[in-house]
Amino acid sequence: MTINCLLALAIQLRREDIEGKRILEVGSQDVNGSIRPLAESYKPCEYIGVDIVKGKNVDLVCDSGNLITAFGRESFDMVISTSLLEHVKDWRQAIHNMKGVCKTGGTILVTSCSMRFPYHGYPYDFWRFETDDLKNIFSDCKIFALQKVPSNLVLITVKKPDHFAENYFLDYELYSIVANKKVKDIAAKDFRSLYFKKIVLKSHITNFMVGATNYICSRL
Repeated sequence: MTINCLLALAIQLRREDIEGKRILEVGSQDVNGSIRPLAESYKPCEYIGVDIVKGKNVDLVCDSGNLITAFGRESFDMVISTSLLEHVKDWRQAIHNMKGVCKTGGTILVTSCSMRFPYHGYPYDFWRFETDDLKNIFSDCKIFALQKVPSNLVLITVKKPDHFAENYFLDYELYSIVANKKVKDIAAKDFRSLYFKKIVLKSHITNFMVGATNYICSRL
């Protein structure tokens, strides 16, 4: 997580939304930074971090598509998800579950990658969101903040309204870094395309060069 992303998230976190409240972080594993220490400094009554694998800041292994099953509807006062949605193939189900476990009047805070973010398969990378996408996807909630985070992330903060009527966006087309175009869903053939093979290879080469550079610097 970049410094810019952490700063943008910090601005969105308000003590009154957290203190004494139940907080759920979806995709909570700390890979390169976490907003959790700041959120916990506001003394929530409970802070639960979930991810698909065990790791730092992961309290429970749970898929983003199973939140309602795991916790029940209207279970949390605030739902936080940072840099998760681009890695979830069924983004609609993930967002449906985040909205479902958020209480009426509760807050949902989401960041994700925009078009300028390069491919990063940890372990998968499927989608790119722009501010218009988040505005549409969360149009069934009251939007309080919607912005680009320099230079390749987007952020939205919303409140779940009293008379919530969920939009499911079954036909919504979103840009897929796998298909290299806007699609409703990713097809199996997209993973076999020359374009996708090239960006995966480029990612592997970049990661190797960064790792080699870090190793050499550590030995100097």
